[in-house]
Amino acid sequence: QVQLVESGGGLAQPGESMRLSCAVSVAEVTIFDLGWYRQSPGKQRELVASISAAGYEVYGDAVKGRFAISRDNGEKMVYLRMNNLKPEDTAVYYCNAFWENEYWGRGTQVTVSS
Repeated sequence: QVQLVESGGGLAQPGESMRLSCAVSVAEVTIFDLGWYRQSPGKQRELVASISAAGYEVYGDAVKGRFAISRDNGEKMVYLRMNNLKPEDTAVYYCNAFWENEYWGRGTQVTVSS
């Protein structure tokens, strides 16, 4: 069974930075593709960033150049570094893991407001 637990959300002002963390409870994390998605009210869940088992990174157009995803297989963690936050980044951010099946965390709220 795969469990994902996000942490690090909260309130930030525009232009600030924040880091999200996700603990991945699984026997062998190295085979999983990991990612972050977000969903704001009235909108569909969208890809923020993903990092494959081989380390290949993909970013959503809205966050390219501002966000960075990383993973630590030894600690079984995936991170999302968010820089230059904007009000439109406000959403619930979900950690995602995929290998044969897809798994989701419960999400962490990120609010960007002055």
